[in-house]
Amino acid sequence: MTFISYAQNFEDIRLWRALKTVENGFYIDVGANDPTHDSVTKAFYDHGWTGINVEPMPNYYESLCQQRPKDTNLQCVAGESAENLTFYGIAGTGLSTVDPAMAQMHKDAGMDVRSQTVQSRTLTSICEEHVQGRPIHFLKIDVEGHEETVLRGMDFTQWRPWVILIETPWDRDQTWETLVTGAGYQSILFDGINTYYLAEEHLNLKPAFDIPPCNLDEFQFCKGHNFSHPVGDAEHQLAAALQRAEQAEAQLRAMQNSRTWQAIQKLKKTLLRA
Repeated sequence: MTFISYAQNFEDIRLWRALKTVENGFYIDVGANDPTHDSVTKAFYDHGWTGINVEPMPNYYESLCQQRPKDTNLQCVAGESAENLTFYGIAGTGLSTVDPAMAQMHKDAGMDVRSQTVQSRTLTSICEEHVQGRPIHFLKIDVEGHEETVLRGMDFTQWRPWVILIETPWDRDQTWETLVTGAGYQSILFDGINTYYLAEEHLNLKPAFDIPPCNLDEFQFCKGHNFSHPVGDAEHQLAAALQRAEQAEAQLRAMQNSRTWQAIQKLKKTLLRA
């Protein structure tokens, strides 16, 4: 069965390679955003997995509720404590944040940044209520500068995701990384957008991350994916151009044949007159 990828940077392909033997797996997606576009968990949901989606933006949360009825969808942010926070939403993007400095940067760049009050919950409390002892096969965190507070709210001694992937900047000099590595996780991969960590008890999965996604993974991109459609459009344009060329060639041949036929007829008339 061909694997359909939805993630923006092959994240779901990498995870699937490591975890495809798991049946009815479980994920937690902090900063889930859209249920399909650039989603790391959509392909897993389609393969029978379920999980928890943490998403404070009302439009994305409503879409998750409609398209992921088997998932647990929570309209909140994951943080260090249970409190109300100011959330800076940027509609139609994955850039919404609780970090005021980052929000101001986006505002200075001309983006429509709108603040709202949202509920914060710790990942530990979310796990206590909704995980109920089952294994967490991967935890994905994409929170635009809010990583440390999310991690401080998780008890990694009790809840042990097999794989953690966290969106990180290029410099990757993160003070919060010790919260992960100190909890018994090893950094195994940086893909240009995310850093992947493996629990020490699941380091046997590391070979699955050693090479980049390739044709052996038997995947294709979903319709509209940023990686697939520019190529698809080009192929479509090329096919149309070839078709037009074939039509033009056929017309030229017809014209040539017609002119030849006319010349033969003229020659016949000349011979008859002679």
